[in-house]
Amino acid sequence: MLTLAKVKSNKHILEFIKKSEESLKAIGYTDHGLTHSQLVADRARTIAQELGLSKEEQEQAAISGFCHDMANFLSRPFHYYFGALLFYEVFKESVDIKELIPIMQAISLHDKEDEESPLLKEELELTNPVQAVLVIADKSDVRRSRVTTSDMDKIKRDIHDRVNYATELSKLRIDEKHKQIILTLKIDANSVPIMEYFEIFTRRMVYCRQAAEFLGYRFGLIINNFRLL
Repeated sequence: MLTLAKVKSNKHILEFIKKSEESLKAIGYTDHGLTHSQLVADRARTIAQELGLSKEEQEQAAISGFCHDMANFLSRPFHYYFGALLFYEVFKESVDIKELIPIMQAISLHDKEDEESPLLKEELELTNPVQAVLVIADKSDVRRSRVTTSDMDKIKRDIHDRVNYATELSKLRIDEKHKQIILTLKIDANSVPIMEYFEIFTRRMVYCRQAAEFLGYRFGLIINNFRLL
């Protein structure tokens, strides 16, 4: 079985992630590099474990979390499709195709937010739980340390930087008893209006809701002790 440990030891995968981190940082994006990749991988594994998915699905969720953004060095638009194809090219000779397909499906579905994409859809076409787990693990990564610049003037000018910088606490938990997946945020409202969060993250939260529903759960969002979803 392909494991996250094997993927993390692959020089091609690591170089793809490194170059993607450099490319997005150069054009002013928040962290999409190794830190984000590892966090999403860890979160995806934890979600999959707590939902009771199989060991293979847990591993696939972690792998897709680690690799989901690795094609950003090629292009921000359609990086999710490029990422799935790159993953296949790296492992096609050494791993059974049946193991690769769920990971490829998860990587290719995790992001549909590119404004340039004519394929942008409101509804996620989910077909397996690994896809759903990755969506939640990725879209819930909101945190101050995602901001890659220390230039406060730039942070104030960029809404993504402002919202992430203002996020003092971000916690995702699974409530098995009530069948809920809950994202709790503490945002410094003196730094950024809460509405700015929704200005850039509404679609991401909709995707989280759809992913949670696919898994048989409801998605909840709590910001500064107020339940909003």
